[in-house]
Amino acid sequence: MTDALRIRPLARSDHEQWLPLWDGYNAFYGRSGATALDPAITAMTWSRFFDAYEPVHALVAESEGRLVGLTHYLFHRSTTSIAPNCYLQDLFTSEAARGKGVGGALIESVYEAAREAGSPRVYWQTHETNETAMKLYDKVAERSGFLVYRKLI
Repeated sequence: MTDALRIRPLARSDHEQWLPLWDGYNAFYGRSGATALDPAITAMTWSRFFDAYEPVHALVAESEGRLVGLTHYLFHRSTTSIAPNCYLQDLFTSEAARGKGVGGALIESVYEAAREAGSPRVYWQTHETNETAMKLYDKVAERSGFLVYRKLI
């Protein structure tokens, strides 16, 4: 698949193919059915990708005219760096595309976007049970050792 794989910025015309990938990503993390995201969140997320004032960006993986993966990332300020950090927030590939280099290609494309933006660091988090993805992550990055704490308010 990687021979025909193209990583590119998301286009407005991609909505119909992006949405099932987005829904699949959210379902993977338990956000489906009764716990699904409010459609207003999805609509706002989509609109942010095309707003030049938003620090949120999206790339898609395309193979043979079909979207097979997505990644969303954002740049933010930090108290430990002058340049913005890059947070890779979402990464998802279709079931059929898994194990074929799509996830790695998307991550590498985020690395390139971060370099172009002058960002010194790309980081992300995943659930501790996401062992399949962590096999890839351990090859392309280092574990920071930090744990995530949160409180929904």
